[in-house]
Amino acid sequence: MNATDLPLSADDIYDAQRRLRGVAASTPVLSHPALDEIAGRSVICKAEALQRTGSFKFRGAYNAVAALSPRECRRGIIGASSGNHAQALALAGHLLSVPVTVVVPHDAPEGKVNGARTLGANIVAYHRQRDDRDAIVAQLATDQGLTIVPSADAPAVIAGAGTVALELLWQAPVLTAILVPVGGGGLAAGTAVAAKHINPHIKVIGVEPAMAADTAVSLRAGQIAELPAVPDTIADGLRHTTPAAMPWEINKALLDDVITVTDAQIVQAMGWAFQHLKVVTEPSGAVALAALASLDSQPGPVGVILSGGSVGLDAFHRLVATPPPRKEPALA
Repeated sequence: MNATDLPLSADDIYDAQRRLRGVAASTPVLSHPALDEIAGRSVICKAEALQRTGSFKFRGAYNAVAALSPRECRRGIIGASSGNHAQALALAGHLLSVPVTVVVPHDAPEGKVNGARTLGANIVAYHRQRDDRDAIVAQLATDQGLTIVPSADAPAVIAGAGTVALELLWQAPVLTAILVPVGGGGLAAGTAVAAKHINPHIKVIGVEPAMAADTAVSLRAGQIAELPAVPDTIADGLRHTTPAAMPWEINKALLDDVITVTDAQIVQAMGWAFQHLKVVTEPSGAVALAALASLDSQPGPVGVILSGGSVGLDAFHRLVATPPPRKEPALA
């Protein structure tokens, strides 16, 4: 598939960058010799855990809401989220005076849900195993005249996420590869479009939890595949059973590889980020860093996107102090 056939272009990402200027934080890049030793090459981490609301999600949410018509803004927006997109939508709505409703799973981290509620969002809970999240969102949108802002499956959301890679490659133009977490796939898709536009030879490698490898399974199948159940992984932001449609079209064309990591590796990476970079990451935010030891021996610096840091003190301490067992079921 040619770049011109994709549902997103680099121009869309540059437009998003202009909307976000002065609104989103330009997050720093960080490095440490210990991480270089683990990877066998220079490692440069993009600390999106320090973004507003604690994750990269604010970029896509704000870009999408800022692009709405005045009528859509007056009526309000709705989105589904495990937590980070909820907080991002809530802040975007707060800044732009747009009413926000977010549909969150019953087991979403309390800190993320409270963060969205504090910013004025109306919270609607559902049960991951029993309820159809998308049906709930669609019904509420129809009943209340709300505009749906997905967490990944929309051009404006993917474009906003892609500004992470634009900044990273401006800060570190020497990168030969980028490791990026994959959940719904929006961040990976935006990263791939931006990075390949700037440097067609750069490798963009997605990283998923081994227990939630819906994109890896789909790539092997050559089409969108669905996991049999909601994944049981500590990376709560990446518990997807199937890739989102639009990011999938981009990722199957542009991602060079997808690596999977265990929950034990994710917790180890959270420790690395805290010890060496002095950055607190949530499990989902540390997934890309967890893949360092799995990289091939290709020379050149590698970028790592630390995508989020929305984790409570008690949860962080519990995970790092008592990590999950290393032996996990192999992916079927």
